[in-house]
Amino acid sequence: MAALIENPDAARRLARAIASDISMYNEKKVIKGIEDDNLFDALKDEIEEGRQLFKSRVSPDILAKLNLYELALVDLLVRPKAHVKTKIW
Repeated sequence: MAALIENPDAARRLARAIASDISMYNEKKVIKGIEDDNLFDALKDEIEEGRQLFKSRVSPDILAKLNLYELALVDLLVRPKAHVKTKIW
């Protein structure tokens, strides 16, 4: 088993890579989830799978201090879709 990530920048990169994969492999679900204002419900399984992967690779100290995974989800699932028509914005 690989050592846990102790560096916040490395943990941030991992979080962003996981969120990017979720976005890339679920593009239609992301758009539909934003349109219907249920993005996090629509991607519940994918997000939870990513969260478990992130938790398994990152030290508890970083997990306790930083919301890196959640921030990456917003940065890579929501922000790039600002053009999508929705009642959210």
